[in-house]
Amino acid sequence: MCSCDDALGHTDCIRNVPIFTNLSGHEMMEIAHITSARTFEKGDMVYMAGDPGGKLFVLHTGRVKIFRLGRNGKEQVIRVIGPGEFMGELSLFGALPLTDNAQVIQSSTMCVIEGAKLKALMAKYTSIAFKVMDELSRRLEKVETLLEAISLSTVEQRLAQALLALSGDRDEVNLRMTKGDFASQMGMSQETLSRKLTAFQDDGLIALKGQKTILIRNRAGLEELGMA
Repeated sequence: MCSCDDALGHTDCIRNVPIFTNLSGHEMMEIAHITSARTFEKGDMVYMAGDPGGKLFVLHTGRVKIFRLGRNGKEQVIRVIGPGEFMGELSLFGALPLTDNAQVIQSSTMCVIEGAKLKALMAKYTSIAFKVMDELSRRLEKVETLLEAISLSTVEQRLAQALLALSGDRDEVNLRMTKGDFASQMGMSQETLSRKLTAFQDDGLIALKGQKTILIRNRAGLEELGMA
């Protein structure tokens, strides 16, 4: 168990997590008392498939990619998480080992919460349990949408949809991951992604700026392509 001073420090991490935002100061301290801090460098593995679960990892700074490996060793990126997001949550609800891998892609600090004690607090404060279930539902919906896109959409459609989703209401996309990871998340090779980005640029839909910035030049054209 951490000291009171440590707990006070950990509340900074916990406060940024949506599932804990409505907790009182006292409730926040209860979470902090079952939390420890860890630091990881770029390239470090937070956990690997097959590792025992039972912990919730809350990212405070940095970025981490969650991925799985196919039988042929091909990597499938599931998502990239940033500050305020969490991972490892599925292992809290069962005794099975972890099924995915988490690798640091930007030096990170995170709070690690003991699963058994967190479940006890979830029983005490049901709002936490409901928020965790809501977040899991959102993630499941995103996975189902991605699977549908990979199954039913062309490469061009998937890329157009992804760029529109990442840009939001802005005309600039700043990739939070490598192009290889971005391609993997959409179910295509990096070579295919590079070809399609170049083709989009030649067609006046986008402009490439450096390695990780993409400018939207023709939103209407992307929307039409994404719905084709």
